[in-house]
Parts: sequence; structure tokens; C-alpha cells
Amino acid sequence: MYECECGETKYVPFRCKSRLCGCCGYQYQKFRAEKIKSKLIRCPHRHIVFTIAEELRYYFRKDRSLLNILFQSTANTISEWLLSKNKKEEFKTGMIATIHTFGRDLKWNPHIHMLMPMCQVGKFTPFKKITFLPYDMLRKRFMTTLLYNLREHVSKSLVDDLYKKYPEGFYTNAPPKENIDLKQVVDYITRYISRPAIAQKRILKFENDEVTFYYEDHKTGERVEETVHVFEFIKKVIIHIPDRYFNMIRYYGLYATMNDLFKLHRSLPPHVQRKANRWQFRILCSFGVDPLQCKCGKMMRGTRIRYSNTS
Repeated sequence: MYECECGETKYVPFRCKSRLCGCCGYQYQKFRAEKIKSKLIRCPHRHIVFTIAEELRYYFRKDRSLLNILFQSTANTISEWLLSKNKKEEFKTGMIATIHTFGRDLKWNPHIHMLMPMCQVGKFTPFKKITFLPYDMLRKRFMTTLLYNLREHVSKSLVDDLYKKYPEGFYTNAPPKENIDLKQVVDYITRYISRPAIAQKRILKFENDEVTFYYEDHKTGERVEETVHVFEFIKKVIIHIPDRYFNMIRYYGLYATMNDLFKLHRSLPPHVQRKANRWQFRILCSFGVDPLQCKCGKMMRGTRIRYSNTS
């Protein structure tokens, strides 16, 4: 509860902070996106998507701790490639990895979205551009690294079958776009880790214990409607809620260390970032109205917390 000297009061509700709340998810997405943007090095970046074979999805669903291995395997893929280019320099770059566990059809499909600056820092070279990212290397090296890290969790016969079925490696998307819109990409990757697996507008109807929803097919671009039992629909949604304390965003390389070069390239100081994420500041920026300014022109102050009796 906020009060003004003139006696005017205003109640501001707390957020529920639920993983299934679209409103709270939107606020969390904006917070995470701004935090990532404040850390980005000022240079061109590449957006890389690491996917796994369909045969492996079952293992990551059965044991969700394996998602940590998926994270580490993507970081190792880039780090080991840079190390192989020049072992004396021990080049490093920055990596921001986020995990998405679902597609448009709500199926379990864990994959990693990574933002990587096209620059590297070595022992003797303070700054060097990365001019080329070999696509074939990404696919084959990622598959080899991931399967090696999973050797204690999957059978050798399955590993052998995967090498035969995917001779070119697991699918990895890294389009060679120069000067990508970093703001748009950051908003995209954080939206999927912040909001529910399906937007409310995609749920068409609920009747006779059945839920009908739609999605756009990635391959054909056509709208597909699907009707499932309500329990099956709930299952499709809640399996994408991460375990408690599981980090959906991880930083590697230059983005994981607070060195001087990293600090110099920050776009927003921490205290400015904290202020920008306050609800009062966000409303002021969106609507041009300070929600805590009273009708008399003075500013309201927080005086107490009120708990409603819902029993």
C-alpha cells in the first residue's frame, strides 16, 4: 500500500511469479533480456542453435540432469575448436547459452540457443576477429563431444547407430548473417525460457474434457489444429517447467569472467539496469505516467503490506 500526504492511497498487487503465468513471464522475460543486453560485447555476434538426435530426447526427458551435459557440450564444442586453431594463444571467446525444451507442437525437444561474439582473446593477442565459423565442424564436433560426454548414460550400440545415421553430425543452425539484430535475437531466446510453453491465444477451446490448440508447422508453414485430453494437455505444458534451481541461461568464456575487457564493453551500468527493471520505471517508460504520482502532484510512499484473507 502506498500513501500520499493528502490521504490518497493506492494498492499495488504482488506478482504471482508462476511459470504458467503469461503476465509474470513477460516481466521476467524483459528482466532477463535487459540483463543479457547489458553484458554483450560491442561487436558482431552469431546466433547458433544446437539440436540433438530424436533418439536421444528420451534420455534427457528421463534424467533431466543430463541437460547440464548438453549445456557443457555446446560450450566445449566452441572452446575446443578455438584451442585447436592456435594452442599457444589459447584463444577464448564469449558464449551465452539458453535452453529451449519445446517446439511449437509442445513436444519434448531440448536444444540450445547460443550467442557468440565474432571475436577472440588470446594470451598474446588482446583482440582478434573471428572471420569464419566452419559449419561442418560445428555439426560433427558437437555430435562427437555430446556422445562422448553421454558415454556413461547411453549404450554403445546406440552411439554406433547414431554415428551411422548422422554421418554429417547433429543438425546445427548457424546462419552467416552479418550484423544481426541483437535486440531481436535476445528477446527471442529469452521469451521461450520465461513464458509458458503455449500462449493463451493458441488455445481454441476446452469442452468435454478435451483441449483444442493450434500451432504453425515449421516445415510446411501451415496451421495445424490438435485436440487432446485435458490431462494430456496439462502434461504437455508442465514437462517444460524446469527443475528448481536449474539455470536456464549460462555464461561461458569471456562472458563468465569479470575481466577488465568485459567490464569496458558493458552497455549499461548495474545500478541503471536495476532501476530500469522496477515496475514504476517500466510503466513510466510505456505510458508516460508515473504510477506513484498522486493527483495532488506529490509522490506516494510505500507504508505497509496488506494481506487479503482469502479463506
